[in-house]
Amino acid sequence: MSLLALTDTQISTWVATFMLPLFRVGSLLMVMPVFGTTLLPRRIRLYFALAITVVIVPGLPPMPPVNPLDLSGLLLIAEQILIGAVMGFSLQLFFQAFVVAGQIVAIQMGMGFASMIDPANGVSTAVIGQFFTMLVTLLFLSMNGHLVVFEILTESFTTLPVGGGLMVNHYWELAGKLGWVLGAALLLVLPAITALLVVNIAFGVMTRAAPQLNIFSVGFPLILVLGLFIVWVGLADILNQYQPLATEALQLLREMARAS
Repeated sequence: MSLLALTDTQISTWVATFMLPLFRVGSLLMVMPVFGTTLLPRRIRLYFALAITVVIVPGLPPMPPVNPLDLSGLLLIAEQILIGAVMGFSLQLFFQAFVVAGQIVAIQMGMGFASMIDPANGVSTAVIGQFFTMLVTLLFLSMNGHLVVFEILTESFTTLPVGGGLMVNHYWELAGKLGWVLGAALLLVLPAITALLVVNIAFGVMTRAAPQLNIFSVGFPLILVLGLFIVWVGLADILNQYQPLATEALQLLREMARAS
């Protein structure tokens, strides 16, 4: 009775076929929004990474044989982790644009002190920013943004194959496009900032015209109420503001997954 004989090449090929894609998928899930938050336990994220890897591996191009204990194998693993982390970080910037927009509005309307612990990231953020975070998360999931991300991730194994090397110049050029976050946040809240600025200027003129009036006791609650009203009115157009930003973020993610 003969035993099954396995060579080192066969074992390394099997290991590379599943382990190398797993590192790229797992690093993306650990960093990207929604799935990479502290609300989702690491064990669940690992299960998601294993399930996604098992599904996409049959359709991936052949992986190079690798020895996990060799320096070349460790470099390939580090390359996959870096690629997945960069892709997830670009999505984090898209979500942070709405957080920054909410914080800007909160400061302008006098609610900068009204902060709470963000359960997703474990940091203190303004309530308005947390509200925008929950809103953009629901929009992202309802429009199947996560499915687009997984599609781009699967395509990245063809456009950016394992062992093909990192295009440093390519990523350096794309890094210059990441500065759109602050500009996008300002565009989101520009109407609210303008309206609150006009209100503040009006109260400033009233203070100079009638110094005996205690304008702060009247102005602070009025600015707060007007700010909430402006945010409520602005939510009617939030979908038209979300769609171009989401399109630009996903397009940037697709460009990152290309080797040239």
